[in-house]
Amino acid sequence: MKKWIVILFLVMALGAISSFRSEPKMTMEKLGEKLFFDPILSEDQTISCASCHKPEFAFADTTSVSKGVKERLGFRNTPSAMNVADRKYLFWDGRAASLEMQALFPIQDHNEMSLPIGIAVVRLNQSKKYRAWFVSVFKQAPNKHNLAKALAAFERTLETANTPNDRWMNDDSTAMTMQEIRGRMVFREKGKCVECHFSPDFTGDEFRSIGLFDGIKHRDSGRYLITHDLNDLGKFKVPGLRNVAITAPYMHDGSMRTLREVIDYYDNPQAALPSGKNRDSLLSKPLGLSEQEKQDLESFLLTLTDDRFVKKSTSSSRQ
Repeated sequence: MKKWIVILFLVMALGAISSFRSEPKMTMEKLGEKLFFDPILSEDQTISCASCHKPEFAFADTTSVSKGVKERLGFRNTPSAMNVADRKYLFWDGRAASLEMQALFPIQDHNEMSLPIGIAVVRLNQSKKYRAWFVSVFKQAPNKHNLAKALAAFERTLETANTPNDRWMNDDSTAMTMQEIRGRMVFREKGKCVECHFSPDFTGDEFRSIGLFDGIKHRDSGRYLITHDLNDLGKFKVPGLRNVAITAPYMHDGSMRTLREVIDYYDNPQAALPSGKNRDSLLSKPLGLSEQEKQDLESFLLTLTDDRFVKKSTSSSRQ
């Protein structure tokens, strides 16, 4: 009887060792991913980062403003968390200069996750699994610094570069249709889009005003709230355009539901919002886009969608 007990113990021990050895090593990026999807970082443990940054929508949201804990509404539209590794400024008003700085803001924000960072750190230390993972990755217990590092490390993995436009730029002449190529020309020339949306991620990390501030109905003064410089009234960070087809609604307030609505606004912002203030000089006159040029431009914007999302947005448009 004792012999069988010993054998059973050895079998169980070997199984445990084998299981331990087969478990993937925890990395900073994997730890950040677990934290990103875990509601442990919200006040009532109902909201995670992924609640607003939905993976299937390029880590953006589908509402004008997202709901946080206790159904509280956010202040601005949720931007995509993808393709932000090289960004100099984060948030619409540019209040964060690094992903590490950005990562902690939503956790503490009253309308989002509403959890003081100190309490978040206590929770992580009280969790056996998270404490073990942090020690494994950082050689120290959870604290606000390595929490920020882990979340930022995961966000840096959310880069995309497999689009029809990328392939066309890499000399695949079949990657884009003639209409899409025409749209690219509109984007670069008559539409003036490239003046603000340049670089591989289609943003120059600048702050621009397109006239969506009038101090009456549109009262979000944007960058001004950070700099208190009157020249920044109504300015917002120029967003990147990768995967833009699936990150609707658009603008800092989520006020535009479709790409066509955005294109129509840029074509003649004065007609759309005559009370807009501090509008960029690039938009001082109507662009004068024809109906065909607008359709071509929208077609080009669809080519900025990464292959992982193509079935959700562009496959039907490209048939």
